[in-house]
Order: sequence, then C-alpha cells, then structure tokens
Amino acid sequence: MKRFTLAFFSVVAVAFAFVAGVQVGTQQETDASVLPGISFARTTQPEGVDFSPLWKAWHLLDEKFVPAGTSTEHVLTDEEKLWGAVQGLARAHGDPYTVFLPPTESEMFSQEISGSFGGVGMEIGRRNNMLTVIAPLRGTPAEEAGVLAGDYIVEIEGETTENMSVDTAVQLIRGKPGTEVTMRLAREGAREFIDVTIVRDQIKIPTIETELRPDGIFVIELYNFGQTSPNDFRGAMREFILSGSDKLVLDLRGNPGGYLEASIDVASWFLPMGKTVVREYYGASDREVVHRSKGYNVFKPNWSAVVLIDQGSASASEIVAGALREHGVATLIGERTFGKGSVQELVRVTPETSLKVTIARWLTPQGVSISENGLEPDIVVPFTLEDREEDRDPQFERAIEFLTTGE
Repeated sequence: MKRFTLAFFSVVAVAFAFVAGVQVGTQQETDASVLPGISFARTTQPEGVDFSPLWKAWHLLDEKFVPAGTSTEHVLTDEEKLWGAVQGLARAHGDPYTVFLPPTESEMFSQEISGSFGGVGMEIGRRNNMLTVIAPLRGTPAEEAGVLAGDYIVEIEGETTENMSVDTAVQLIRGKPGTEVTMRLAREGAREFIDVTIVRDQIKIPTIETELRPDGIFVIELYNFGQTSPNDFRGAMREFILSGSDKLVLDLRGNPGGYLEASIDVASWFLPMGKTVVREYYGASDREVVHRSKGYNVFKPNWSAVVLIDQGSASASEIVAGALREHGVATLIGERTFGKGSVQELVRVTPETSLKVTIARWLTPQGVSISENGLEPDIVVPFTLEDREEDRDPQFERAIEFLTTGE
C-alpha cells in the first residue's frame, strides 16, 4: 500500500488541498454483486440493518420522479444515483472532512495535491456550519479581490451555499483561467453582503519571504507547508543565523497548512531530537502515534521568538505554533487559529472514486485537541476592518514591541 501524509485538507477554490493529515492508500478488489450495470465491493452486511427502504426509494424515484423545471431535466444514470447514495452515507457522519469523491471530484483532488491549478487562490472549509474562507493565498486573484480570512461564502454564481459541501463549492469556483466567478460574502463587522467577481487564474502556491529589519529583528513569513517548504525554511533559517539576529518573528497568519512532514521539519529547527511535535490520536482504539523532532535545534535558549497566528492559520500551522509554545520556544501573538486538526485517510473505492474519511485527530504535545477550538494566542491582538483600511498591522507591531521590551 502506497501512502503519503499531508497536514492540510478541505479545500480550496484555488484548489489547494488543506488536509489535516491525509493518508493516501489503496483498497483491494473483492468479488462483486451487481445492481443493473453497477458493481459493488462485497463486504459483510451489517447485522440487523434492513436495506429494503433504500431499494424501495430507488425504484420509487425511477417510477415517479418528474423534474420541477426545465433546468433539472438531466436524467441521472444508475451510477450517478449510486454515487449520490454513497455521498449521503458519508455526510450522515456529520464530519465536514469525511466525504465521498465521485470520478470528477476524485480527479480534481489528485490535481490539487500536485501543486498548480486553475482557480482563484483561497482555502475554504466549514465553520459554524457555514462555508468559510480559511485564507486567501498571497498574490492570488482572491486576495487581490479583497477576500479575507473568515469571510462566509453565502452564494456562488447565485446558488446558495446552505448545506453545500466543500467539494461542490470547489467545483463551482474552479474553472478555466481567464473566466469569472461571482460570489456573495458575509463579513463580521460589515452591515451588508459583499459581492465580488474574481477572474480565475493559474494558481502557483507561494512559499516564503524573509527580512532583516533595521532594529535587528528577523522576520520569516511562511505561506504554506508545501513540498518545497522544508528546503525553503532551511534557507531562511540560514539567513537568520548569518544575520547575527537573536530575535525572530515567524508569521503563520493566513497559512492554511500543507504536508505534515513539512510541519515536523520546520518545528525541528527549534526543538531537540526526540521532542514531541504533534500527537495523532485514534479515538476508540486508544492508539496514538507520536511525531517527534528531527533535532536540527539551531535556536539558542537565549534567543527570542514570536509566532504570529490568526483565524487563517490552520492545520500544519497550528501544529508548529502549538509545539513551539508548549516547549517554551515561542510566544503566540494574534488571534485564535482556525481549528483544523483531524487526520483523513484517502481510500480508493473504485478505480475512479475515492473516500476521504477522518481516522484520527491532532493533539499538541501536552494533549490539547487542535480541532476543538483552535489555539488561543498568549497575547490576543485583534485585526479589525479599520486596521486593514488604514493599512495598519497591530499584530505585527505588538510582536516587535514584545521582542524589543519583553512585555
């Protein structure tokens, strides 16, 4: 079985998967039973479950259903009905990250984790049972259109997002570069809905920027935990050490996550060999997998660090921020993080379809569940709409003050 693990998920209209630990595997073929032209993997039928209502509903719909309007005249194939039934089964578990991917969506997911795609450049998930922007990616059409982390997506192309899955939203938002997509947003503090029209583009995910400030404070802005992030962060830490600075700001605001391995690698620059970075808890089985530092550990005890976080900091960002705080390396400043700390396994159901199922959740080294409420910063500093309009960054200013004065 081939596997790799990511620390991001849900995803994107940019189409970048923000999975909290997706483990990709395969499922062996078995004998199949048949329903008019459809093959089912044979498994043990649950005891005491009567499947006759499903087949009765299936045949009643075949017999009686008439579209309510001409826009719904498409006649579903038996295969499409089956995929809809499986999607409903996954949705019944009440977990926004456990989803069935029919052929089109499954292919999209494969494209997403490859790193370059057409879209608008934002991560989306569900918060408060509403479709929510986790973070617009730096330098993308979504950011340029003024989309903000925490915006609720009310409509896409005039279609309400109430009860809409993340995967369906991704399909509506993605499209050919150069074409437009219109969304209606609700924003905390705004009295009216915000309508935005965004021109899709080919999205390339940015990674990192560094700066040595005149006051001697070194700043690393990490935008995601992608495949190149470990090597990019290595270069950034080398710059930091050669700069002679002993004060560091690691800015993870708006960073929606990435590969689990990348988060462990980044944390390893600050922690001794063997220190716990994150714990993977499997619930009912009470099994736990502990991911530990690789021990690069170049950050000296007398140096100071701040990690900036906000509601756009998710998954791998939360793993790093939680580990650095609980091991006494860094102070967290900003706003509460998104709270995406569960692990999904991606399993092939058929050669063309997949099931993403939550199998575990992330815990910080001290056992705090990231998924429960996200991470509360040590120093809470709001970032208001007025701050954005006035081009102020009170969170960054507070980080500089803390590193300069210790208060």
